[in-house]
Amino acid sequence: MKNDFVNGKILPSLIKFALPVLFALFLQAMYGGVDLLVVGQFSDNSNVSAVSTGSQLMHSITTAITGLSMGTTVLLAQKIGNGRRKEAGNIIGSSVILFSIISILLTVLFIVFSRTICRIMNAPAEAFDETVRYFTICSAGLIFIIAYNVIGSIFRGIGDSKTPLITVAIACGVNIIGDLIFVAGLHMGAAGAATATVLAQAVSVVVSLIIITRQNLPFDVQRSYFSIKSPRNYIYIRRTLGLGIPIALQDFLVSISFLVILSIVNDLGLVYSAGIGVAEKVCMFIMLVPIAFMQSLSSFVGQNEGAGRHDRSIRAMLYGMAVSFAMGIIMAAITFFRGDLLAGIFSNESDTIIQAAEYLKSYAIDTISVSFLFCFCGFYNGCGKTRFVMIQGLVGAFAVRIPVSWIMSKTEPVSMFRIGLATPCSTIVQIILCFIVFLVMRKNKQEQKG
Repeated sequence: MKNDFVNGKILPSLIKFALPVLFALFLQAMYGGVDLLVVGQFSDNSNVSAVSTGSQLMHSITTAITGLSMGTTVLLAQKIGNGRRKEAGNIIGSSVILFSIISILLTVLFIVFSRTICRIMNAPAEAFDETVRYFTICSAGLIFIIAYNVIGSIFRGIGDSKTPLITVAIACGVNIIGDLIFVAGLHMGAAGAATATVLAQAVSVVVSLIIITRQNLPFDVQRSYFSIKSPRNYIYIRRTLGLGIPIALQDFLVSISFLVILSIVNDLGLVYSAGIGVAEKVCMFIMLVPIAFMQSLSSFVGQNEGAGRHDRSIRAMLYGMAVSFAMGIIMAAITFFRGDLLAGIFSNESDTIIQAAEYLKSYAIDTISVSFLFCFCGFYNGCGKTRFVMIQGLVGAFAVRIPVSWIMSKTEPVSMFRIGLATPCSTIVQIILCFIVFLVMRKNKQEQKG
């Protein structure tokens, strides 16, 4: 099932790989989306707020893990691109060791400090206990969440985007059934949604492992690769961290910036808190196309950079931008003019829908601009320039997004639309930074050829 990205036509190959990634991301978004939808229909605003805050916390953690595992994806893709099967096997073994340690440490940390973390998030008093329950249950199942993302990074690194789609489809089905049983049937509220999510992730990991054992993988696998005592594993752990930490740190801190915005909005009251929670769930869906191309480009560019085909990397990025932009125009129109319908899917509270729709109008602007930003990021990740991706992300988050959100939250009358404008403002700044670095890279490449 491995895709060869270094030969053949670029656009068909890129789309063929990106489509399963897109569908998998859609189903992953369904996890939180279905949770909020069922809770919104069968519980009150306090449970909606709890799922909103708790799922955003878990999303930040998952985003950081996905970013860190991108180090595995890029490194593996580069080794596959230049045909080094043994080194690819070593990368797999070292990644398993690394993420096993991380999952144990984070599970203990988040369970012990769950109440403190929710207090820092400024969870509304009416929803505080439910938020803690949601976050604690999800933290207990963190090992499955991490394992799923690491396995997915391995498949993407070898050019296989279909297997993660199959496993997440099964898991999404389990999650829906679990929500109907625990939330709609047993009326467990936010705690039931968390239980269903963890159960679904556990199933996805088991299915992934079964599929792995039955595939002919494009790398060598030996028991020694999984030894914690192997000096070579420490080398690849350092390389994986070297590529992954900047991405993880950038993704995590950007997510933290959104958590800060959520905390700012939480301070405005329960309706605003529920409104932004609903809006963020909608945003997870309307941003899927550029996110899919970002992840796909990391693998595509990684293989081509490993094979010395930098020209194909650039062309792939431009194709990704064109397709993402076309879809972004459509999603922007729907989100801006009918955000109330989208928000109404996740809530039956009229006040919540109104606030969510206002916030979504600003995000409609961002659906167009991220078409360029995310493809830039996927390109730079595949080139191994993850530190720059981290820097531009942090500049956008902490120099633009948080300050603008805070200023708008203090400007009377308070408007969710103005608070949300902080996001497209930061995106524009980041695109400018990415374009400048692209011009510098191109100039350096031309000088090297000359």
